Amino acid sequence: QRILQEIPWFATNLRYHILPDWETLPYDAFSPHQDLVSERLATLYEVSVGNCDVLIVPASTALVRMAPPSFLAAFTFFFKQGEVLNEAKLKSQLTLAGYSHVSQVMSPGEYSVRGGLIDLFPMGSVLPYRIDLFGDTIESIRTFDADTQRSLYPVKEVRLLPGREFPMDENGRAAFRQRWREQFEGDPSRSTVYKDIGNGIASAGIEYYLPLFFEQTASLFDYLPKDTYFA
Repeated sequence: QRILQEIPWFATNLRYHILPDWETLPYDAFSPHQDLVSERLATLYEVSVGNCDVLIVPASTALVRMAPPSFLAAFTFFFKQGEVLNEAKLKSQLTLAGYSHVSQVMSPGEYSVRGGLIDLFPMGSVLPYRIDLFGDTIESIRTFDADTQRSLYPVKEVRLLPGREFPMDENGRAAFRQRWREQFEGDPSRSTVYKDIGNGIASAGIEYYLPLFFEQTASLFDYLPKDTYFA
């Protein structure tokens, strides 16, 4: 964090990001704070599309296996003002992407629907967005304050990153359960984690079982350009 704050003093034109650690213990029954997951996903996205000149990563964080870049690309969506938006399809996409339906949006990874208004707090975003629909058309998009729920300023586009670092759609959960049976002995139905995934519930600490969601995991180096300089 200190390095991140000092970089602008030396070079004001650099695009810099930090990839934070989960700040949890391996296989402990705790999941990372949603804000940390949000920042991680935003950083990985910026790195993957080439919008990062300097990346700051703790050495221990760089060693952790993560989702392949193809996962991030497949579950990232954009919404623009004036586009036609199917509400039912959007809710389905949000659920598959790991977002939670709530009555009032307060933190990243949440959304709510009230008539023609959709409140959405995308992962990697500093502020939530309020999408105003006129029929099936996006009439306006505005940021709003999560505490006061008051609208702030209009924007033209919203980037929607996945709600988690692993897929919770039907295919992802089926792959998890299959690999669980291949890797662990005994009756899988006696495992709380196994049963939760089957019911679409992301158990606390599920992040450390991330390799079971993918045929092949990636490392941070799979996201970096070939000519990256390491210091």
